[in-house]
Amino acid sequence: MSQNAICMPCRLAAIAAVVVGAAGAFAWTAGWLTPKRVNAPHIINTFESNYGVHAGFRRNHAKGLCLEGEFESNGNGARVSRAAVFAPGETPVIGRFAIPGSNPSAPDASTPVRSMALLFQLKDGEQWRTGMNSTPVFVVRTPKQFYQQLVASKPDPATGKPDPAKLNAFFDANPETLPFRQWLKSHPPSSSFANTGFYGINAFLATDAEDNTRAIRWQTVPEIAYAPQSAAQKNDPDFLADDLEARLAQGPLLWRLVLTVGQPGDPTNDATQQWPADREQIDAGTLVLRRATPQREGACRDVNYDPTILPDGLKPSDDPLLAARSAAYAVSFNRRTREEAAQSHEPHGDTQP
Repeated sequence: MSQNAICMPCRLAAIAAVVVGAAGAFAWTAGWLTPKRVNAPHIINTFESNYGVHAGFRRNHAKGLCLEGEFESNGNGARVSRAAVFAPGETPVIGRFAIPGSNPSAPDASTPVRSMALLFQLKDGEQWRTGMNSTPVFVVRTPKQFYQQLVASKPDPATGKPDPAKLNAFFDANPETLPFRQWLKSHPPSSSFANTGFYGINAFLATDAEDNTRAIRWQTVPEIAYAPQSAAQKNDPDFLADDLEARLAQGPLLWRLVLTVGQPGDPTNDATQQWPADREQIDAGTLVLRRATPQREGACRDVNYDPTILPDGLKPSDDPLLAARSAAYAVSFNRRTREEAAQSHEPHGDTQP
């Protein structure tokens, strides 16, 4: 077995599910995949063909909960960005916890990855939207690689699982995937959303009040110490929601919002690479989550967590995955909202997104 094929067949199948779930909507809209042009609808069509359609639900991260709270800025972030969210004060937040995948009934233990999405509603009408995962790196660097991985991960009709040989071939041909796979192998899944750290993964550009621009990444660091999921939790298909409900009944949950400041030469167009550990980190304030509600009636239901919706003082970097995410999220949003509208006109229609 090659150096890059670090997982046994069963492990490969699990990684495939994580990769596709975590990346399901990451697709480029330009003509990357020549000679046949492939755009966001084509990618979403392929994703649906591989994993099915659950009408009215997000095409990725279908299983989730809505969140409400606020961000309490301490003013430190203003050192790198003039965005109003980093000025001292409080900003309302509409968020969402989820697990990867297109199945809204998937067992929580079916994937080691958790996600956090946030919408910061600034006082001047601007918004900052971000979608984060519990992995510090992404599996691939380009939309073309993702498409190739999606093809390699197509389930075999006879087994319902991806072909390990095809996945190994993809991983061997794309050594950039190794950091992601190694991280998954060495980090057992967390036992709670509340003790999970989340990473923005992509780089962004921050501009301060003097028009100085720096590359940054961000993450949310939980107040509660990490603990791995237990054997008992693996048998509870909804243990993440059950745990969150119990914790919020005791009070709000807190994360620190940490900005990592890049240096010249740090890659801004490659989400498979972490920046060096000695980069400056700025504690920008506290994310306070107070309430969780089911998607059906939650405030996050109709939010498209497009990571390119940014306030003045933040803008996308040259990472090709950012434009890809924006385009494909829009396709997914349009499809599920059309399905919701159709369901609302049917007797006893289920309008859960």
